[in-house]
Amino acid sequence: MYQWHRQIQHIVDEIDRCIQRQENESATLQRLAQKLGYSQYHTTRKFKEIAGMTLRDYLRQRKLAFALQAVRDSGKGLLDIALSYGFSSHEAFTRAFQAAYGITPSAYRKSPAPLVLRTKIHPFDRYFFGIGEIGMTKSTEDVKIYFITIPAHKFLHVRNYESNGYWDFWQKQSALPGQDCETICGLLSSIPDKLDDQGGSDVNSGAGQIMAYLHDPKGKPFCYGTPRAECYGVRLPQDYHGPVPPQMALLDVPEADYIVFEHGPFDYEQENNSVGKKVDAAMAAFDYTGTGYAFDPSPGRLAYFFHDPARFWKYVRPVRRV
Repeated sequence: MYQWHRQIQHIVDEIDRCIQRQENESATLQRLAQKLGYSQYHTTRKFKEIAGMTLRDYLRQRKLAFALQAVRDSGKGLLDIALSYGFSSHEAFTRAFQAAYGITPSAYRKSPAPLVLRTKIHPFDRYFFGIGEIGMTKSTEDVKIYFITIPAHKFLHVRNYESNGYWDFWQKQSALPGQDCETICGLLSSIPDKLDDQGGSDVNSGAGQIMAYLHDPKGKPFCYGTPRAECYGVRLPQDYHGPVPPQMALLDVPEADYIVFEHGPFDYEQENNSVGKKVDAAMAAFDYTGTGYAFDPSPGRLAYFFHDPARFWKYVRPVRRV
């Protein structure tokens, strides 16, 4: 039942690898179809059926998303960027860029306003499909627990007062105009100088986008009975003064103390549930006695959740000194 979702996921992963390595000859419909062992027609038909867009459109949009970040963050000439990402000329790149974003590359470089980029799709996710884990858990790493002080920064985000968990959050956000996952993640991908951006192409794996939980009396109670709003966004430097998309909020976060519950790298397909339960158990069992700290449920405090299987599963929760 899920075989073609897996196949399309392989294509999506290969597309990003080819674009990152600037292997334009490998990222063609012909080469991608050959990797699956199917005709171009059949591969294109199944891709559109599962992804909701043609393979050619997806490939072009992902190339433009990577190219836009190069325009924004590098000093490379626009012609060099165009050729690096498979465009035949400066003019061809400019036409495609303007058609996608409504602005030329040179104008965007001078004034990089938030734009909706084509983020990586995930047609196969075993947890979304409710399949569960496969094989044996490989990671034996314990959860590290430590206290830190995080400097003042800003948090650009959307929030939801009714959701409960990541999947429910995006389901509820999709009912709000301009706040669906694709739009929000695409906009956040175009924001420069994200504090947690490791240069990853996947929004939840190194691209600086994270879940957060804002202590807010208007929200639903969660652990310790503290009302919260679920948020999704990016942390930015304290001196960020760039534009704020109209559907987002920019929150000033003062310097404060936090407790971190961190598990190291893990295999997403085999260990996601197991690692999550391990971290949850560590948080539930933690005793603040003798630490000099207590959990801080004050309105306005934020908790952060980092989910990057290649690096860690990490909760960062607010505390205060006692």
